[in-house]
Amino acid sequence: MSSHSPTIAVFDSGFGGLTVLRTLLERIPGAHYIYLGDTARLPYGEKSQVTIARYAVEAARFLADRGADHLVIACNTASALAMPEIVEAVPIPVLGVIEPVVQMTHYRHPNAETLILATTATVRSHAYRTSCEARGLHPFEKACPLLVPLIEEGWTDHHVTREVLRIYLMEALAVCSPSVVILGCTHYPLIAPLVRETLRELACTAEVVDSAEATAFVAATGFPKLAEATKSTRAATFECYATDSIEKFQRLGSNFLGQPLPAVHLIDLGG
Repeated sequence: MSSHSPTIAVFDSGFGGLTVLRTLLERIPGAHYIYLGDTARLPYGEKSQVTIARYAVEAARFLADRGADHLVIACNTASALAMPEIVEAVPIPVLGVIEPVVQMTHYRHPNAETLILATTATVRSHAYRTSCEARGLHPFEKACPLLVPLIEEGWTDHHVTREVLRIYLMEALAVCSPSVVILGCTHYPLIAPLVRETLRELACTAEVVDSAEATAFVAATGFPKLAEATKSTRAATFECYATDSIEKFQRLGSNFLGQPLPAVHLIDLGG
């Protein structure tokens, strides 16, 4: 291990991307992390593609200027609609959350019928569908708009969340028979056990794959500097930034990260 720990920046429109950071911390302990949640301008899904790209580029440049060696876009909307602009804007490797999970699905289940659970905005972009079809998978997208607010409420094992999830899955399974279910939102890893349990109750044996785990796996194995950091015995360090509501970010973010957050710094990326 070299004396220099790589710096990995993780960006999301809010704090859902902390599930990606959580998995990165487990897989690549020998790194320094910078997390940015653009909470002042969420939700991205209601904005135009041009605006989303502008927001994402501003965030990416801020993180690159903070010394990031690698950038992970832990935002499905930005990954779907702004990756070319982000890649062009910063001189460091950039990894989104869509391609890794589709690649993992294709590797494990080539040509499989695949159910993608995601937000309405992500489904509307058809980014998962396009990526799946390009690899010979047979995708079916299901928008689950009520899951994010329920998860943010902390109701990850609440009877209301169970019933809402059951309804969404029943509707999806009425029109497809998937071998794989992709969790296409970075909030959803918090209810992955509930998704698996509900699928089994509905007599579906599909494997559940989440974008956080897939993205961390690709980051840990696909970049030489990061692969080296997986062997480190050092404890990872990280810093957090948000563009608004830092008290809420601190409170809810700890649930997503699975550990207390460090102090969250307020920054202004512009309008």
